[in-house]
This record gives sequence, C-alpha cells and structure tokens, in this order.
Amino acid sequence: MISQTYRVHSEIKIHAVVFDLGGVLLDWNPRHLYRKLFADERGMDHFLDQICTLQWHDAHDRGVAVERSCARMAELHPEHAELVWAWGRRSEEMIGGPIEGTVEILRELKARRVSCYALTNMEAETFPRRRARYEFLTWFDGTVVSAFEGVAKPDLEIFRRLLGRFGLRPETTLFIDDSQRNVDAAARLGIHALRFESSEQLRRYLGSLGLVDGDSGPGSSSSAA
Repeated sequence: MISQTYRVHSEIKIHAVVFDLGGVLLDWNPRHLYRKLFADERGMDHFLDQICTLQWHDAHDRGVAVERSCARMAELHPEHAELVWAWGRRSEEMIGGPIEGTVEILRELKARRVSCYALTNMEAETFPRRRARYEFLTWFDGTVVSAFEGVAKPDLEIFRRLLGRFGLRPETTLFIDDSQRNVDAAARLGIHALRFESSEQLRRYLGSLGLVDGDSGPGSSSSAA
C-alpha cells in the first residue's frame, strides 16, 4: 500500500501508525465476563487478584496454550475449576465491544491512505476468532500477535520484529497503547509513542499532526483491566 507522508513539525514525519488492540480498539476486560459469574464484586476481585491474575494470563500472550494453562490452574484450585475454565472457554465475553471512536479514527486514517499496523498481546487461540468477529481488524497493513511470536510487550524484541518485518523506521512511526510500560518500551527504540486515554484524546493528538480531522468524533473512552 502507498503510504502518504504527514509532517509533525519541520524535522519529523510520520509514515505509519501502530495500534494496540485491547484497551485501544477493543474494550477488553475480564470483569465483563466474571461479573456474570459472581454475585458480588468482592468475590470477583479476589478471584482475579489471586487466581486468574493478569500475571498468570501473561503466559498465554507469550504462546502458552490456554487449555493447558487452565487445566493446571483448575487442578490447583478445584473449588474454582468452573470459573477457571471460563477464562478460556468464554473469552469472547471479556470484550465489551469495539471502542467506536478509535475504530472511526482507524477508518479515517485508512481513507487518507495512512499505513496502519497492529501490535497486540493476545493468545494464539483468541486472535483468529476476534479477527473474524470484528471486520476492522482486517484493515491493517500488517499485524504482530505476541503469542505467535513467543514474545510480548513490553519486551523490546517484539517492537524490533514489528519494525523489521514491515520495514518501518522508528523515527517515522507512531505507536499507540493504553499501557505506560509499553509506551515507554517503544520510546526506548526511538518510536514516537502515545499513551491512549480516550478516543477523543487520540483524535486531538492525531489532529495536531494533521493525520485526521481534529474535531471530536463519536468517541468512546478506553476501559482497561
């Protein structure tokens, strides 16, 4: 695809925009699922803080099979086995829906022929289902999924693979993520990086660069786990 060049200021041009998915384009939060399974927030919070934690989930993003991981955790916590298995078997219920304001920004960038990529920490089993479910995930010029790489953000290696695979230059690439540590990692490689707070904030920022219309669209803010 032909990439149009946009001037950020007199010395910097952005050729490509890279999106995180969960928390930027998709409202991913395990609580969307587990609120259906717990009668009270306190019990849910204990389960997610002590059993099916984000630290435990990190292995899935690095390629560990969710089925195997859930089986092991269910053995360790048989009293919560059904809840543990729900993590893998009902994972699509962790998606509250698209963050529509960001989807609209992606649509506008593509209409303006800006090259767009995705860099996501996601399970190997989950990504194909979500790509089939949400048509806008097919709009990217390229996507790097952590589980297929065996390495995940904020490891610098996954950013290097993104740059090398698609021939991107750090100084002309903008990376958008809702995690500060991922933004900091990208910046260490010289990539322009923005921490996502809301689609309105993102639109204002991209508008200031001349990449999109700076007027607020039908935005929706991020919902992080």
